[in-house]
Amino acid sequence: MSAPQAPQPAWPALSLAAWRDTYATLHLWTQVVGKTRLALAPMENHWWQCVLYLTERGLTTTPMPAGGRLLTVEFDFIDHVLELRTGEGNLRHLGLVPQSVAAFHAQYMAALHELGFEPRMLARPVEVEVAIPFAEDHRHASYDAAAAHGWWCALAQADRVFKRFRSGFVGKQSPSHFFWGSFDLAVTRFSGRGAPRHPGGAPNCPDYVMVEAYSHECSSAGFWPGGGPADEAAFYAYAYPEPEGYAQHPVRPAAAHYHAQAREFILPYEAVRSADDPDAALLDFLQGTYEAAATLGHWDRANLERAS
Repeated sequence: MSAPQAPQPAWPALSLAAWRDTYATLHLWTQVVGKTRLALAPMENHWWQCVLYLTERGLTTTPMPAGGRLLTVEFDFIDHVLELRTGEGNLRHLGLVPQSVAAFHAQYMAALHELGFEPRMLARPVEVEVAIPFAEDHRHASYDAAAAHGWWCALAQADRVFKRFRSGFVGKQSPSHFFWGSFDLAVTRFSGRGAPRHPGGAPNCPDYVMVEAYSHECSSAGFWPGGGPADEAAFYAYAYPEPEGYAQHPVRPAAAHYHAQAREFILPYEAVRSADDPDAALLDFLQGTYEAAATLGHWDRANLERAS
């Protein structure tokens, strides 16, 4: 049992420079685990069967079916372990410590084998510029426990506000969920209409993945921990397809801006963290960018939004 943790700031500092190497390694570790979900879980629209979810300790796959059996894999960023649990009550624990992706992958696959699971997985990363096969990746081998815990604390705050934002919409929308390919937390609303075929183009990712992800008109928002268009940690929002006038539409708070190259609105995490009311600042951004997409895109807002 872990010792009680000292209280964390509600919105902790999150500097990319302080955890860049850990971020790069952890991104790949989450891909190793996420690909288990891709192998075992039945297909859902927009690849929602592949995602991870926030827990009170980290990120989880939730129970994955394998025939008549169940498997759950969870990252624990308090005790810094990866826990594999089966429906029969069997457990395996792997320490989250400084080690290469190759070592993590080997230990993880061995644990799956010991538990009787043999998922067929593509053993290299996606949505990264350089896709080194997991078993050969000795380049990424950093794990700063304090930095990983701080990132998860920031993720938990974003998840909490995203869930509050979801309550105002009665149309089709995603849960607040974590995509291991792009390493971001996201929540997406849909107009109910189809969308033009997406052109694809994500690095080391087949175009059909993006075609399925963006099969329907949407307004999406999310949280990057750093390395995106803003470089530092930031919230983002975009519409697909982007309606005319979207880039010029005013959004709140004042720190938000439209990034022309990424075709997204960006709100720096630090601007939220340092606001007098961080929750209100983020909700303003989420609501304002949604309204830009829904109003300019002529969504049927009367039937999609919950009456106040």
